[in-house]
Amino acid sequence: MPALHRLHRRQRLRVPLEDAWAFFCDPHNLARITPPAMRFTVLRDPGATTFAGQIIEYTVRPLLDIPVHWVTEITHVDAPYFFVDEQRVGPYAFWHHQHRLQPLDGGVEMEDIVHYRLPFGPLGRLVEPWIVRPQLEQIFDFRRRVLAERFGELQAG
Repeated sequence: MPALHRLHRRQRLRVPLEDAWAFFCDPHNLARITPPAMRFTVLRDPGATTFAGQIIEYTVRPLLDIPVHWVTEITHVDAPYFFVDEQRVGPYAFWHHQHRLQPLDGGVEMEDIVHYRLPFGPLGRLVEPWIVRPQLEQIFDFRRRVLAERFGELQAG
């Protein structure tokens, strides 16, 4: 079976839990935390808040400006602490993204845990460390910068 890869990121933000939840669970904010070059576009209005069973349909241009159709389903929600999105249609053979929020004194700790598998067997395994992983790192680096600018960062305690 092809390898299951994992990306794990944490960030401490100066924002109350309720405000962080309101931002992260609004699907319209996905475009704000995705690099502009990827031209993230929501295709249908998914509503203003995340709920279990929600379908979000969009296009993104991750490579060579080629549009990729992506459909995710929100499969689990435990407001205001946790939700999961899973790809139903898109470029990955498997995509499971946990979004976690933990209250802290003066803010929240936000945690992203992404498990993914690429299609195309050996070819997918070949391009993962050279193309896919660096691009995911770049996307999450961009997200970190945008969130730090928007909310401010808390120093590790």
